[in-house]
Amino acid sequence: MTVSRMRVLALVHRHLIPPDTIEEGVDITAAPWRTEYDVVTALRGMGHDVQVLGVHDDLGVLRRAATEWKPHIAFNLLEGFDDITIFDQNVVSHLELLKLSYTGCNPRGLLLARDKSLSKKLLAYHRIAVPEFEVFRAGRPIRRPKRLQFPLMVKSLTQEASIGISQASVVDSDEKLKERVTFIHDSIGTAAIAEQYIEGRELYVGILGNQVLQALPVWELFFTNMPEGARRIATDRVKWSVKYQKKYGIDSGPATELTDAVSQQIQHLCKRAYRALELSGYARIDLRMDETGTVWVLEANPNPQIARGEDFAASAEKVGLSYEAVLQRIINLGVRWQPESVA
Repeated sequence: MTVSRMRVLALVHRHLIPPDTIEEGVDITAAPWRTEYDVVTALRGMGHDVQVLGVHDDLGVLRRAATEWKPHIAFNLLEGFDDITIFDQNVVSHLELLKLSYTGCNPRGLLLARDKSLSKKLLAYHRIAVPEFEVFRAGRPIRRPKRLQFPLMVKSLTQEASIGISQASVVDSDEKLKERVTFIHDSIGTAAIAEQYIEGRELYVGILGNQVLQALPVWELFFTNMPEGARRIATDRVKWSVKYQKKYGIDSGPATELTDAVSQQIQHLCKRAYRALELSGYARIDLRMDETGTVWVLEANPNPQIARGEDFAASAEKVGLSYEAVLQRIINLGVRWQPESVA
């Protein structure tokens, strides 16, 4: 793949600055900086001049790097600022004020998708099926409205990556609801959202694009050997514990037993959700398909995990897009993005 050499400023969390080299034989799949390492080494291998910038609570380092090095684009791998997740949109807004192109989602899309309540309201307005839900904020009474029927899934209103999600997140009584909402308030420090638990298949669709969108193949999370009575949900351990994944046969891959027509309908639905939330760059739409075949949009994840071999990259490879081609597409989309286009 021939690409024009670019100066790429890789924005990473200060504690996730990847090493320049890895000793032979070392398995990096469990390393916290795996994504950062994969992206940086791939971009350098493609011929780009990459400078890694660790960011924590000081935007000054970003301004100085932009002024002194004059990068063509910032490859944004940040998922927050100063340990506050919802501040990721503010970093991107700062990049726009600096007139520095960046990869991934625009600030408005990050804001809309991050708030699971707001995003569900927007999707419902566009007649996209979403689970019934209620938001519980700290310091207010925890009362379940009658329209909300058990079982319910309780999670953080704004956190991603399955933070705070476990088997106990699915509740079937008002007592358990209060317990779990209080747990989210106390341990995660955010408001809680309780939504109708949809029993069914866990599906994902990656999307690439700004105005013209490409939906990647429908991907599925498989739960092969889950213990009796366990809910098939993407808990923190399901997503991140390799030991847990091996023990319970958890794997992901192309969705099985879907006709081409159904797959295309799901991909079209995900494009509609992407546009409704004004996303750009790339994202992953999380879905559930119930036993009737109804597909529910659970949430949208802008700037999802893009480590080599993970769901997004693997589904892209299924349609002939190599890892390097995906990264280059993401860069090209960032260079072409115009902030005024959502104004």
